[in-house]
Amino acid sequence: MAEFTLPANSKVGPGKVFSAPGGAKRVRDFKIYRWDPDSGENPRLDTYGIDLDACGPMVLDALIKIKNEVDGTLTFRRSCREGICGSCAMNIDGTNTLACLKPIEEVKAAISIYPLPHMPVVKDLVPDLTHIYAQYHSIKPWLQTVTPPPPDREQSQSVAEREKLDGLWECILCFCCSTSCPSYWWNGDRYLGPAILLQAYRWIADSRDENTGERLDQLEDPFRLYRCHTIMNCTKTCPKGLNPAKAIAEIKKLMVIRR
Repeated sequence: MAEFTLPANSKVGPGKVFSAPGGAKRVRDFKIYRWDPDSGENPRLDTYGIDLDACGPMVLDALIKIKNEVDGTLTFRRSCREGICGSCAMNIDGTNTLACLKPIEEVKAAISIYPLPHMPVVKDLVPDLTHIYAQYHSIKPWLQTVTPPPPDREQSQSVAEREKLDGLWECILCFCCSTSCPSYWWNGDRYLGPAILLQAYRWIADSRDENTGERLDQLEDPFRLYRCHTIMNCTKTCPKGLNPAKAIAEIKKLMVIRR
């Protein structure tokens, strides 16, 4: 039987414990992944006791409270706090989601928080997104046309044409879907993953774009597109309620039709 184990310097050990203030009645423990590349130490799991009566309702509120009032060394990304920017994507209680949209009360026990899985970590809860953004750039995510636009108005779409983009344009590139996909875990160097393929289909489906053939040519590859095995983790975990698996299926359908 094969046995798999993490390298010794990757094993997560117990960390520091920060207790809630005395007198706190509604206390929730947050177990947070900590790793500082400059320390030379293994990752650890620090525990923070937070008084929920003195904290906002979302997990991001607790993280901000910890950083501002308990431990200023905690590192994470955040920006809009409204589920729009995708910055605070992380793994909370075993599921990839946005910290700003995850209510604390949805988790009844201690809340475990890790960076997005199977991504290089910059520090603590901050993943390195360099590679996946390079993949995003590779699909040329902008309108490509040959016909000059009208001189006196914008390029128009019918209501029906515009509706084809619903469920696509809302993607905020948080990458919760791609980092939940086993196919992307094992083939992320060549497979584009759910987030990028959904974005690719967003431009393929746009009636104003005139480069559909080249876009499909660029995806016609055993790995870039066809590593998707419809596991559906991407659709299940998307915090915006989108369906990347359906977008990937639509691209595969177009590949068949044009043959």
